[in-house]
Amino acid sequence: MKAKVSRHIDQRGPNWTTIEEPLSASLALSDLSARQICLMDCATMWLTNHVLAEHDLQQAEGDLFAAIDVCAADLVIVSNETGMGIVPENALARRFREAQGRLNIALAARADRVILVAAGLPLVLKGAPL
Repeated sequence: MKAKVSRHIDQRGPNWTTIEEPLSASLALSDLSARQICLMDCATMWLTNHVLAEHDLQQAEGDLFAAIDVCAADLVIVSNETGMGIVPENALARRFREAQGRLNIALAARADRVILVAAGLPLVLKGAPL
């Protein structure tokens, strides 16, 4: 993960500010101003961290949604669609897949625009096309 984050920092350049917040995204969002744009990359990793730490997902998501709802900055949230493949064999993977689907539904409900990217092609699911 450290190599991945370093690669993203290098690709984005010096004009980006990177905040690594694996669990308390709500705290990072509360510090943003209306003049800022925030790229949360990504909701799937945030959820993974909470699932693996065996946190109360309802509480963690509630905190995140409350922060999103009052965040002054424009938000772009990257998330992965994990429910389009085979149902996983193991219980943890099935639990995660289900939680990711619920998270995506809740994020999409709050979003002005939702874009699914498949095979590198954007498909607008909600809101005006770009």
